[in-house]
Amino acid sequence: MATQKKKRKRDIEKNYPVKQFVKKLRRLADCIEQGQKFQIQVAGERIYIPATAIINIEHERSDSSEELELQLKWTLDK
Repeated sequence: MATQKKKRKRDIEKNYPVKQFVKKLRRLADCIEQGQKFQIQVAGERIYIPATAIINIEHERSDSSEELELQLKWTLDK
């Protein structure tokens, strides 16, 4: 039986140039629309997002800034 490598906890933000960001969003939208899994590389790590991921949009506001997050959440198989 193969043992699964334990992944380290991670919490990063990565900025992208507009054209690269748009290209990633288009690929993501195509996969969501077609019910397919999506893979993306962020800061050197490849991430595999299942087609069953939960999609939500989060908006945060403070006195000095606002933030809009497009989120995909899924559980990990153990």
